[in-house]
Amino acid sequence: MSIRLGDTAPDFVQDSTEGQISFHDWLGDSWGILFSHPADFTPVCTTELGLTAKLKDEFAKRNVKAIALSVDPVDSHKEWISDINETQGCTVNFPIIADHDRKVSELYDMIHPNANDSLTVRSLFVIDPNKKVRLTITYPASTGRNFNEVLRVVDSLQLTEDHKVATPGNWQRGEDVVIVPSLQDEDEIKQRFPKGYKAVKSYLRMTPDPKANWSGD
Repeated sequence: MSIRLGDTAPDFVQDSTEGQISFHDWLGDSWGILFSHPADFTPVCTTELGLTAKLKDEFAKRNVKAIALSVDPVDSHKEWISDINETQGCTVNFPIIADHDRKVSELYDMIHPNANDSLTVRSLFVIDPNKKVRLTITYPASTGRNFNEVLRVVDSLQLTEDHKVATPGNWQRGEDVVIVPSLQDEDEIKQRFPKGYKAVKSYLRMTPDPKANWSGD
């Protein structure tokens, strides 16, 4: 069964490079990024894991935990980590799940027979503190993931969670946002958005980013 936005992220217990992981307990009250790799010692994924390690401080600012998955065993993961640290100039600082029995891969529909019936596709899930899936992205094996885009989406999700706004295309933190169409009460709008807004169209009302001070900046 495929995972849809708003679904509860399936819980699981599985071995990892940091011991046995009980996923929901491990997440606690944090946001989570779960991302899969077809196998260990793959070139594109090596660069991705290095990027993830280097973004540790950025994830921490956003209360995000990262966790990777590959179908190879823990011993293989640990050998691969040595290569990642050496070639990417980093220290891998997050767990890699050893999904040797494909249990997690099947829970999250990471094995696509049209791509390969034994290896995971390169999927990524953003999960909120209520364990709800808020973003899913699946990449082909030839294209490395853009982790700056993942951070941008997390920024948008966290902003729109707390304020009645949406973020326009290519939005970056600190830029103007859109007041959601469902908010029509002018008194509430003045209270929520004291800097005012510009009505480009009746349905397109732009206002300064209401999150003036981003955590950790």
